[in-house]
Amino acid sequence: MRLILYLGKGGVGKTTTSAATAVRAAELGYRTLVVSTDVAHSLADALDTPLGSLPTQIGERLWGQEINVLDEVRQHWGELRVYLSNLLRRRGVDEVAAEELAIIPGMEEVVSLLHIRRQAREGNFDVVIVDAAPTGETVRLLTMPETFQWYAARVMDWEPTTLKVARPLVKQLVPATDVFAKLERLTKGVEALRATLTDPQVSSYRLVVNPERMVIKEAQRASTYLALFGYPVDGVVLNRVLPVDQVEGEFMKELARIQQGYRQMVYDLFRPLPIWESPYYARDLAGIDDLAMVGRQLFGDDDPVKVHFIGKTQEIVKQGDEYVLRLPLPHVEIGKVSMTKRGDELFIEIGNFRRDMLLPTTLAERPARRAYFRNGVLEVFFGPPETLPLTNNDQDTEAETAAS
Repeated sequence: MRLILYLGKGGVGKTTTSAATAVRAAELGYRTLVVSTDVAHSLADALDTPLGSLPTQIGERLWGQEINVLDEVRQHWGELRVYLSNLLRRRGVDEVAAEELAIIPGMEEVVSLLHIRRQAREGNFDVVIVDAAPTGETVRLLTMPETFQWYAARVMDWEPTTLKVARPLVKQLVPATDVFAKLERLTKGVEALRATLTDPQVSSYRLVVNPERMVIKEAQRASTYLALFGYPVDGVVLNRVLPVDQVEGEFMKELARIQQGYRQMVYDLFRPLPIWESPYYARDLAGIDDLAMVGRQLFGDDDPVKVHFIGKTQEIVKQGDEYVLRLPLPHVEIGKVSMTKRGDELFIEIGNFRRDMLLPTTLAERPARRAYFRNGVLEVFFGPPETLPLTNNDQDTEAETAAS
């Protein structure tokens, strides 16, 4: 079974790309489910078919679904929410506040992922394709299994000690024991979910970008956090590229020229990941026929269900009091490494190769001390956070080291 999640900035074309991938997968013989986790569902509009909260068949070997998050929360968290709400009220919390506090942060995201995993585990489909919410919400969604487990552990600590000791004896007499047993099962399900989401043979994450600076920057940041949490990215979709040989007029020609610069930036920033390109179509796309055309043009002879890349595009490890950022650059020739850090941006130059990286908070607050390029891998070492005087100017850190 395969699980493929498309993510990117709002408005870049994730829904159309997800639906086109699903239609193409079904054409190739896979039993395919395409699912929307975005609260502002538009998957039904792309498929031009009404969808419900359960899988709806819309073609041969093709199903669609728009998850109803409220239903999923009620199913997984209903009794637990009532119990916790009553417990908080007994401890003096206002009734309205108790209702809100009884929902563990991230519960909506967790139950959406649990539902998707259940669909996949039951074996009804060969591939589940997820049209995810905009990048920020999706990164939050994907980090929720860890956050949820932390909160669940705190909730478990609320159970009275005497109840924990006596649970085997009074299980039938004390309803709360059943509630906490359900929480334990839910927590175990989240642990299994985390294992599924990080298994590169099962799950793949694909970034959808347009040839625009802000979109590319957001995709960079998403890629960094996906790598940080161990989520395997296996490709990038470069969407809405103007065909240079077909544009007319000075305005459109200039726009196409600018796009070509950003197009090259995408290839420079995201290699060695495969990059699939989709042109800017001159009309609205909707319905199975249009999506089939997009899917064929996007993937060509590639099988969209296959895993297209296994490996780490970047890795962060701790060594003593330092953090090391490892960046595989297999096609870069050995040369002097030049490095400049400004805030959360790191600029790397090796010969004629240059990359602008966005750093996670863990590294952004640390000085970049030195860098080495060995065996096709760039290693950047970050020291402990420094206490700096507050100024209105960015702090720059520069380092040059001979490659080895």
